[in-house]
Amino acid sequence: MHVAEEALAAFGPPGEPGTDAFWAAARTPVPVPADDGGRPALFLWRGSPAVIEFESWSPPVPLRRWGATDCWYALVHMPARLRVTYRILADGAAHADPFNPVGAGGDRSIAATPDAPAQPHWPPVGADDVLPLPRTRLRWAGGRLGGRRRTVRVHPVGGGGPVVLLLDGDDWLYLHPAMTAFESAVAAGDMPPVTLVFLPAGDRQAEFGCRPELWEAVRDELLPLVAESGVPADPDRLVVAGQSLGGLSALYAALEFPELVSRVACQSASFWWTPGAADLADPLGGPVGGTVAARLRRGPDLSGLRCAFDVGEHETRMLPHCELTEALTERAGATVRVSRSASGHDRAGWRHALLRDVAWALT
Repeated sequence: MHVAEEALAAFGPPGEPGTDAFWAAARTPVPVPADDGGRPALFLWRGSPAVIEFESWSPPVPLRRWGATDCWYALVHMPARLRVTYRILADGAAHADPFNPVGAGGDRSIAATPDAPAQPHWPPVGADDVLPLPRTRLRWAGGRLGGRRRTVRVHPVGGGGPVVLLLDGDDWLYLHPAMTAFESAVAAGDMPPVTLVFLPAGDRQAEFGCRPELWEAVRDELLPLVAESGVPADPDRLVVAGQSLGGLSALYAALEFPELVSRVACQSASFWWTPGAADLADPLGGPVGGTVAARLRRGPDLSGLRCAFDVGEHETRMLPHCELTEALTERAGATVRVSRSASGHDRAGWRHALLRDVAWALT
């Protein structure tokens, strides 16, 4: 018997695979005991041939069919301390895992090994759940950004307070329930009241690639709109939170616009970035720390900056870029916090660091 078949027989739902009783009890992923230090997990799919696609962690994993039934299964060996987003590719479309109650948007699910740290303020979200949206919507013309119009949502948490600018804001609105998570954190006393500003990305490569126009537009156009919106907010205590290219842009803003940005929370920032690197076959293969490290070596005074860095434990090629940038930022006088998340390059892992590091930036 194939090892995955043994796991299905021993640790799968009760009943014969493919029967109504089997599917009624099915829940995934199912942790399977192992002696090798790994965390094998059993995944199930009902119907047609399918593949599991993981976000920035593993190559796609095809599922195997159990006999002539409608049961498809795979045993995936996950490393210790991993939280990962995945989706099922079947019938020419992407699907959330129907047997996993923890989702991220309508076509993604989240798996976690038993030893992955808890994320207490983030509620499980099913594929059919509709996330709450802030009532206040600002129409931003983005004149400094070529007139690209976008909708920016604003939400006071706990009565409002310092502005927390969430880059890639639509991801935190529609895939992960940041509004609910921040409300929970404030209610629990884990952070002070804040005002969330969800900034959707336009052209991420252009806007987040160490471009001054974005931060001139935030300073001269967006923050005045927030101030005029009537939502309680303190833009003088601004925290910028970004991930990947957004994290790169957040630290760049602190370097080039210190009067605007003095509190930063960045996760898995793209510190490999140099002009044109994103178009190369190996974007991460260039100078360690990229453009930002070169700028930091010129000796800026960052004594007024509080910057929290986080990167996924499983992002092995990102680590040298992040470690150098972290060290250079601290050497320049900033107050620095460094942590590692149980994830790859994935918002499922970043989201706990987001709450924790925004709270730290405001202390």
